[in-house]
Amino acid sequence: MSNFNQTDLLQETPINQGLPKALHVLTILTFIGSALGLIISLLTPTFMKFGKAMMDKAMTMSSELNAEQLAEMEKSRRIMELTEANMTPLVILGVLGAVGCFLGALWMRKLKKDGFTVYVAAQIIPLVGSVVLMGEYYFSDWKNYLGILIPLIFIFLYARQRKHLVN
Repeated sequence: MSNFNQTDLLQETPINQGLPKALHVLTILTFIGSALGLIISLLTPTFMKFGKAMMDKAMTMSSELNAEQLAEMEKSRRIMELTEANMTPLVILGVLGAVGCFLGALWMRKLKKDGFTVYVAAQIIPLVGSVVLMGEYYFSDWKNYLGILIPLIFIFLYARQRKHLVN
């Protein structure tokens, strides 16, 4: 018989002995977020075409809409047109941001200090670029504020883990 103990299977063993759990969780969440960000960035042109088609269809039924709804639709149309006019730079910023966040998290997973710098730059540059390209329209929707808040929270959480980055 071997010295195999059934309780050994139930004990949690760290995936990477030098990687703190918080950093492990943050990097996994970043990998997932980066993949979603990449997909959304690449599908933005398709989303815009679909959104405009739905808006055009709704505008044809304008007799069923009140003045407030029509004004909101007109504002949304201007935002969609501005997004379409800046589609290439917005997609490029989104893709570079997603790839940069992924690389930064990967480097931090290897406990490299430069990973934090890459991650922060990859979070901030697309935000600033989007604000510059979209102007005041960037702040017209609550989802954009969420798009600012979440990166700031992650930057703060990663900053608290910088003490573990030794390479």
